[in-house]
Amino acid sequence: MKAAEPLKGAVFAACLLAVVSCEDPGARPTTTVQSSDSADQVLEGFSHYVTKDGVRRSQVQADTAYFYENTQVTELRKIRVIFYDLDGQESSTLTAKRGTYRWQDGSMEATGTVVVVAPDGRKLATESLEYDNGTNTISTNVHFTFDRGTEHLEGNSFKSDPDFKNVVTDRPRGTAGNGMLLPGQESPKEAPK
Repeated sequence: MKAAEPLKGAVFAACLLAVVSCEDPGARPTTTVQSSDSADQVLEGFSHYVTKDGVRRSQVQADTAYFYENTQVTELRKIRVIFYDLDGQESSTLTAKRGTYRWQDGSMEATGTVVVVAPDGRKLATESLEYDNGTNTISTNVHFTFDRGTEHLEGNSFKSDPDFKNVVTDRPRGTAGNGMLLPGQESPKEAPK
């Protein structure tokens, strides 16, 4: 009986080999093709300094970063960007749900509940904001709000340095710190009925 057991194993192996060799393997690819929407690298806990002419301009942080080598773009999730002035002091901090960072020029676009806060409490809020590393400016072409103390400003577009020193807006509206309306606006009490 013991001599028959190795024979059963050999017969089973021969049958298995016959079944496997009869299957058609089909066409086999000669190269591996990667889908265009899959990242080349995925990093968790991403942090990167952006510089220009050897001067640190910002630090980009994200919970998750998706690197795409062909386009030199990184898609970021849950981002935080710290901007620095020419003296290396923090000038403002941006937070947003998503961002796109372009490696070629250090520019970035943030989207989804974008908030920029300066150390003195000034606050810009919008849904989309672009950062141009070459000119060191932040800008948006969508509605924004800007608050500083009791001052409130709204508009349809915004362009400024990250320090909020040189601000340009389109169709600004709001109130100054003493309750004075910006030019061209009517007080709610004086509005026609």
